[in-house]
Amino acid sequence: MTTPFASTPNPTPYGFFNADPIFQWEADAAWTWVRRRLGDDVVTVELTKKQVWSALEESFLEYGRLVGQNQITSQMSSLLGIAQAFSGSVVNGALSSSYSMTGLYPQTSFDFLMRQADAYAAYAGLGGVYDSYLTYIDTSVGVQDYNMYTDLRRGDGPLSGSTLLTTVPSASMNTKIRVYEVYHFEPLAGLSYILNGGSQTNYLANEFNYESFTNPSVFYMNPVYEDVLRRGAMETNHRVRRSNYTYRISGRSIRIFPTPSSGSYLNGHSRIWMRVALNFDNYSSINPAEAPYGYGTGLARSAMIATPGQVPITVVPPASINEVGRQWVRQYMLAICKETLGRHRSKFKTIPIPGSDLQLDGDTLLAEAKDEMEKLKTAFLEFLGQLTYDQVIEREAGKAEALARIMKFMPMPPGKGLSIR
Repeated sequence: MTTPFASTPNPTPYGFFNADPIFQWEADAAWTWVRRRLGDDVVTVELTKKQVWSALEESFLEYGRLVGQNQITSQMSSLLGIAQAFSGSVVNGALSSSYSMTGLYPQTSFDFLMRQADAYAAYAGLGGVYDSYLTYIDTSVGVQDYNMYTDLRRGDGPLSGSTLLTTVPSASMNTKIRVYEVYHFEPLAGLSYILNGGSQTNYLANEFNYESFTNPSVFYMNPVYEDVLRRGAMETNHRVRRSNYTYRISGRSIRIFPTPSSGSYLNGHSRIWMRVALNFDNYSSINPAEAPYGYGTGLARSAMIATPGQVPITVVPPASINEVGRQWVRQYMLAICKETLGRHRSKFKTIPIPGSDLQLDGDTLLAEAKDEMEKLKTAFLEFLGQLTYDQVIEREAGKAEALARIMKFMPMPPGKGLSIR
């Protein structure tokens, strides 16, 4: 009587499923099934129980790898950037993980898309991952060029008046300053246009630095595009037409045109106001408070998912695999056993027997095993490819369109049906 799987010491190389009752049952049945499929009742099959059980373990692991690969493909954009929090250590033959998403449906996230868009938003000055600062330069009569790294000062907050670079930790003379906007006046903290008022009332509101102003006795019903055009015109007037000056940034310096002089001294203002940001190298030692999110402790974090290999996918237990999946595992196990048997028989292609030579089929078994494993994996990957989340959504959209077309031909009592176009 053969020794059952549960009573055999170290029956499989890795021991992932040795204590699993379903795997134990599969292992004992597999030993008999493989031998019969390979002709053991007629010709001896040169395989041991442990070789068959090792093939079964490998097949379950290969099944889990392909399923996990499909899960990563389906949701990689939602997984990028989240905490890795994964430990792949092996404890007592079992894979230990502090967190695993195997078999779980992850929450869809737009974090990846937002991070990709942040770079464009930062360059456009519309947001992004870097803080922007309100700053100013005190101009002097007859001085046309100013060094932004030494002359640029904070324009708000408790550090107002201090040189910008001295107020930002880890900033230095090598830190790149990105200029978003240049003003000839101090920007208002709040500036809104009451567009149903006349342009004259809005202009007066801006001149007197009112946050808003409207004539309560005069309202107009205007098309939306007129309001949009009016606001654009007022914004242009407020920022451009009221100034007789322009500028050019070259390297670290900003040059004012024309040269400030008494009598035409920046339209009565002695300061140039600027909104700027400081760009840091994302992979160097940086200040976490000023750096893009996703980095911290002064260095780029390694515990954030950035590659498929960091996604916390662990082994798939046999209990969570349905009969469809287990049959694939059995077929793949048989192919592995054929490969092992083929290697055994390839060592001795012929065996002398009285009156003749016995030809062994090692090469045939190796070729069959390779072809079967390739076909099994190809078919399984094609099946999984149809089940990625984007493919499922596309298929459901097609079903909805087909249903809409069918419902057009369904007779509906008057007032009881919905018209679908």
